[in-house]
Amino acid sequence: MNNDVVLSMRGICKTFPGVRALQNVDFTLRKGEIHALMGENGAGKSTLVKVLTGVYAMDSGRVAISGVDGDCSIKSPQDAQNLGISTVYQEITLCPNLTVAENIYIGRGSYAFVNASAQEKKAEEILSKLKIPTSASRQLGTCSLAVQQMVAIARAIDMDCKVLILDEPTSSLDEQEVALLFSLMRDLKSRGVGIIFITHFLEQVYEVCDKITVLRNGELIGEYGVQDLPRVQLISKMMGKELDELSELQNRKASISGDENPVVYEASGLSSVGGTKPFDFAIRKGEINGFTGLLGSGRSESVRAIFGADRVTGGTVRINGKNARITKPRDAMARGMGYLPEDRKLDGIVADLSVRENIILALQVLKGFFKPFSKAEAEAFADKYIKMLGIKTASADTPIKSLSGGNQQKAILARWLLTNPQYLMLDEPTRGIDVGTKVEIQKLVLKLAEEGVSVTFISSEIEEMLNTCSRLIVMRDRKIVGELKGGDLTQSKIMHTIAGEAAQNG
Repeated sequence: MNNDVVLSMRGICKTFPGVRALQNVDFTLRKGEIHALMGENGAGKSTLVKVLTGVYAMDSGRVAISGVDGDCSIKSPQDAQNLGISTVYQEITLCPNLTVAENIYIGRGSYAFVNASAQEKKAEEILSKLKIPTSASRQLGTCSLAVQQMVAIARAIDMDCKVLILDEPTSSLDEQEVALLFSLMRDLKSRGVGIIFITHFLEQVYEVCDKITVLRNGELIGEYGVQDLPRVQLISKMMGKELDELSELQNRKASISGDENPVVYEASGLSSVGGTKPFDFAIRKGEINGFTGLLGSGRSESVRAIFGADRVTGGTVRINGKNARITKPRDAMARGMGYLPEDRKLDGIVADLSVRENIILALQVLKGFFKPFSKAEAEAFADKYIKMLGIKTASADTPIKSLSGGNQQKAILARWLLTNPQYLMLDEPTRGIDVGTKVEIQKLVLKLAEEGVSVTFISSEIEEMLNTCSRLIVMRDRKIVGELKGGDLTQSKIMHTIAGEAAQNG
């Protein structure tokens, strides 16, 4: 094994019933290297990581780690940890009912008794060093998603690791927190730690990574130096086809005009227990608009108030010109509204139900659970949308928790499309999913608008918002600070609107 190589995986194969997840995949990680593992959802990235960390047993292949003689046998996450492999997964896997300190140190010793005060003191030192804004004694579940993610990273970094695996670690972080993480990654790199970085944010790959390995359909496409692989070529290798999707999206967006259409939903002085300041909002038939702003600006709270997911505390609502009262999601659904939530794991999928059961769930709620669909009806609904959206699943009976993140997201989209909504709210519909599926969802949003559906689209990626939305509501500190359309729909104008309001607030 080359002295510079910290990890070598050769000929890795893994199959599941009906699915070939990995086929003869090679992967090499060198000391002091940040290596991006790229591919669409279902390409095999997470499976490769789970083989490396002992979550899955590989069918064939071998793994070698520097400092360990011969091939390594990794049969459990504890084996991986003992070999110096630390992982932070996309979905936070810590214990929300325990404190921050307990989460950092859980499972890292075989002690009969734990010195809680010493543990907290050590945890406070780590949190201070990493500038994580929380206390070691605080219950993790009371922290924001971003802070929970940072605690997971702190736990991994504090272990004396040779290999650090970061699986979508930035999906819940704002720009300042991402910059902090990148600073930590570069520090670890300087000390010889090899980092495997899985992300769907292309700009982050080109900002912090040295190498890129691309997987597609469970097979290795190649390993490349970042400087040798322009973004367009990376996307092409991930998707297996040449594309000029951006211009197509812009052309389709330009053809959609809802300015003359009737107002579908209108709110005046709307506020909720989610903490939104009273706001006015309206959307027209066939219009795509969006809420934009920094993390915590009130984007998600606004759509939750519109849908009744958070209890409304004030304001009036009109739907199709008539007064309406929406106090709970069932009221909104009955009036033709649908809502895809930001946290698909917590608020979206029902993990133990099948893909079919998840797809028909909203329509079944509207019909009533005492009037269940026949098996033939349910199968027809599910099969239609599995085919329409290209959901990759062994069958409609597969538990949805077995699907990749992007395919879970498509299934939740299918759930709402099945209700034939007139107004659809999509909160971070492309978070944590691959480039190809992102483009598919953006195309679908534009197609829905062409068919007269009103869509509110929220994304942390401003470029996505500009690709799809004809009007943007800019938020800061849970209130609306501006509205942009036409020639003002530029990234610099959005930033100026947010920053200008920040300057006024001093």
